[in-house]
Amino acid sequence: MVSHGPVTTHEVANQPPPLENLDLYEHNRPLVEAVRRHDAAWAEDRLHALGVEAGSAEVLKAGVDANENPPLLRTHDRFGRRIDEVEFHPAWHRLLGLAIAHGVHALPWRENRTGSHVARAAMMITLSQAESGVGCPVSMTYAAFPALKAAPALLDEWAPRLTSLDYDPRLVDPAEKRGALCGMAMTEKQGGSDVRANTTRATRVGDGKYELVGHKWFCSAPMSDAFLVLAQAEGGPSCFLLPRVLPGGERNAFRIQRLKHKLGNRSNASSEVEFHNARAFLVGDEGNGVRTIITMVNHTRLDCVLGSAALLRYGVAHATHHAAHRAAFGRTLAEQPLMQNVLADLCVESEAATLTAIRLARAFDAPASDEREAAFKRLATAVAKYWICKIGPFHTAEALEVLGGNGYVEDWPMARAYREAPLNSIWEGSGNVNALDVLRAIAREPHTLEAFLAEVEEARGTDARLDSYVEGLKGEFTDLADAELRARRVVERMAIALEGSLVMRFGDAAVADAFCAGRVAGGSGRAFGTLPPGLDFKGIIERHRPGV
Repeated sequence: MVSHGPVTTHEVANQPPPLENLDLYEHNRPLVEAVRRHDAAWAEDRLHALGVEAGSAEVLKAGVDANENPPLLRTHDRFGRRIDEVEFHPAWHRLLGLAIAHGVHALPWRENRTGSHVARAAMMITLSQAESGVGCPVSMTYAAFPALKAAPALLDEWAPRLTSLDYDPRLVDPAEKRGALCGMAMTEKQGGSDVRANTTRATRVGDGKYELVGHKWFCSAPMSDAFLVLAQAEGGPSCFLLPRVLPGGERNAFRIQRLKHKLGNRSNASSEVEFHNARAFLVGDEGNGVRTIITMVNHTRLDCVLGSAALLRYGVAHATHHAAHRAAFGRTLAEQPLMQNVLADLCVESEAATLTAIRLARAFDAPASDEREAAFKRLATAVAKYWICKIGPFHTAEALEVLGGNGYVEDWPMARAYREAPLNSIWEGSGNVNALDVLRAIAREPHTLEAFLAEVEEARGTDARLDSYVEGLKGEFTDLADAELRARRVVERMAIALEGSLVMRFGDAAVADAFCAGRVAGGSGRAFGTLPPGLDFKGIIERHRPGV
């Protein structure tokens, strides 16, 4: 018998290298350009520092570990005493500590300077590519600050904790905290988005204090130190600050019933809670709770847009990276015409979303005296929240498919992103809620539409295709008799007009041409990868591929 020696049966070849240990900010060219354009270049050293840390192999692994080891609810200690604590894997604490240390939760409130919301938005987009789950407590804490302005004494007490760069996860007397996080509890099982159907009751017990009795079907970030809560007071729906631990160290009567078993966002805790005469403090006036908490919601809606823009960038980064290193039929995937069409189309969508998200953040930077920016922000927040978050799952699914079977395997990066993608369209008002919010704003405050269209018209004359599209959009508002029925169509067209204007003015020329050809002129189909011929596919892809 002749021996032929050992046989190699499993030599790994034709697989892309890991996409890690790179600056997630630096390689996101549209984001870098937008930060400089909107007066936030002063933050670039910080953004690069965050980008390097968030893109490191160690932090990317922490994102994986935090999702594979989701939080656990501990309702009682071993002696049977009620504790209502959420236990997290060390990876979660590593990620949330990273966010807090870089000020992603509080930069505009710590530094009142031009471009602070833009800089913070760029941080949020960069951080979210490492792990989206920590975005919830970061966003809630960021958004609680402006809502608390309706209660100056509470703001004075809590502002130093909510803006601290120290991550302190202990449930202790607030006076002992080095830093604090804020969550939110609005919706109830019988009402959902219809918060006026809430039944949680608030009874005044004197000196600005109330006791709350009721439940919340979704309580975001239940491990937080305080929550903004809606409850029915004598004067109507009202907003309250409910601390987890009372002065002196006593646990408040805040009972976590269970943690939600979610499709995605698994590293983050979402819960059902009950209040059993829980102590709380009025924020604003009785009966004005919805308006007060909407201040918070407007900021968290911005973060929904940022989170979805981050997921689009994440998909583009992994799809273009994979295609550049994977070969089939004698060529890399990135050299094959149909794949080039798919990749370029994904890149165009990502760049348009990034430009829109950062332009929206700039509107949050505008002073209160700037009436046009305030009007633009009022409408653009809901428009961008509707469209960019709505396109997210579609875009993520296509990016996943670029990786083939590997994309559908949990060991690879896109499966987690795919489970995450629908969340931002649901959180802080689903698609219908935001579309109808746009119509309500136009009806009640017509100047918001004027400001929105004025922004779109800044690109007038740059491309005849866009000019024609905008004229068609204006026709949608001539008769609003059946506007509710076609609200999604109208808001989608508004979003595309805004993105088109921004891409034409500020985007890459090849990307702008492709955007107008595929989205404005109607030259493509309803799937990604159906752009018409004659575009600079390779140039668009190389602009967006990380590491180039």
